Amino acid sequence: MFADCAAQDGFEISARFRHSIEERIAQLERDAAQDEAQIALLENADHIRRQMRLVAAERAEALRMRLFLDRSHIRLPRPVFEP
Repeated sequence: MFADCAAQDGFEISARFRHSIEERIAQLERDAAQDEAQIALLENADHIRRQMRLVAAERAEALRMRLFLDRSHIRLPRPVFEP
């Protein structure tokens, strides 16, 4: 029940945290592309299978983070009141 409410309401995150997540997504996607390119150089079927699993895991993690960002919004700074 709690998870359903949280998924519908979204998350409030800082701009800095969002930027960190976006950088991590980009790094995962670059790593996945590089790791996928290495598959053509492998000969052993077990190595190929493990490399493909690595690529799938990197892409799945990037997707998970993208979905998190889709449900989040940037926290607005608190207004500063001068007395």
